[in-house]
Amino acid sequence: MTISLKTPTRNAGLREIADVLWDEQKRKLDVIAPASGIRADGGRLVIDGTEHELTPDGVTSVPDVFRPTGVAEARLAATPGNPTNYMRKTRAEAPELWDSNVNGWLARTDKSFMVRALRPGGGEEGNVARAFLSNGYRIIDNLDVLTAALEGITTAGVAVRIDSCDLTDRKMYVRVVADEIRAYAPELLRNYRSPFSGASGADNPTVFSGFEISNSETGCGAFRIVPRLVFQVCNNGATITRDAMKSVHVGGREEDGVVRWSDQTQARTLSLITSKTTDAVRCFLDRNYITRYLRSIEETATTRIADPEAVITNVSQTLRFTEGRRRDIFAHFIQGADLSAGGVMHAVTSVAQTLSDADEAAELESLGIRAMELAASL
Repeated sequence: MTISLKTPTRNAGLREIADVLWDEQKRKLDVIAPASGIRADGGRLVIDGTEHELTPDGVTSVPDVFRPTGVAEARLAATPGNPTNYMRKTRAEAPELWDSNVNGWLARTDKSFMVRALRPGGGEEGNVARAFLSNGYRIIDNLDVLTAALEGITTAGVAVRIDSCDLTDRKMYVRVVADEIRAYAPELLRNYRSPFSGASGADNPTVFSGFEISNSETGCGAFRIVPRLVFQVCNNGATITRDAMKSVHVGGREEDGVVRWSDQTQARTLSLITSKTTDAVRCFLDRNYITRYLRSIEETATTRIADPEAVITNVSQTLRFTEGRRRDIFAHFIQGADLSAGGVMHAVTSVAQTLSDADEAAELESLGIRAMELAASL
């Protein structure tokens, strides 16, 4: 059975996310082990050298058992090239086959791997393996990112509010908005209506400046800061992915054993994140930046759509949306009543607000501007 960590998934407050991160920080265990020291047994991972016992012969290392999350399971499947769905199915329905596949492939490599785990807490049973990674993976933890980013915001001296926070097995998302840094986009919003409230874009043409901070502790993406537009009329957000600042989780190869980062290494990482956040605030939370960007997309956004259903079908196929997602976007497009490429962007980003899966919502929001560009080109 695939497990998921017990974390808030959508629209949590800063304090709620911080409390979860502090709890997880106390329970983290990061281990680098050779393939020969890892084995599968009963659908679980057994890793040598993670525990120690005092015996009459002295201190000896003993193995420990870990239940993999869906993220770790997918990474473990990808390492030998097995199809993820097959591995998930065998682990759920025929653990002995999962064990055989994992053990067979591990026996064919001499590589070492990093396993990121959590000790049990809050009534949970046993250890959880939340990521299975290369031993060259550089740890940048969510709590450190959040702390350093908030320091960077303070250093930049711009008044902001935390709009929303999401935390999943894959990523953390923190969305920041500066209400005082705003621009007006009457042409862009003239014909648009919020599918949530029916409010008119013509009466609410304000666009706020902001950005999204994201990070993965489990190998599902780099630490990134992405500028973000927030439309007052509907609270739709559109991330400007082309201007993203990021820092990838790749470092030097580490020796086998339990990972304990030096204070000096941690300090350098936090200093870099603080610096990048300070730069991002000064760059993205700027009235000239948001005004220039809105003017640059105005012509594309106001391109009229002659055949909405055909255009949205084409956009959905290009961006690989499911049929259900295509239907949702088309319904929001009709409700938005803006028969333009900008209306397609709003339909995509407003659907993102309705999704319970935070990773899927973030991915969909990031494609809003791309969907607009595709719609205008058809």
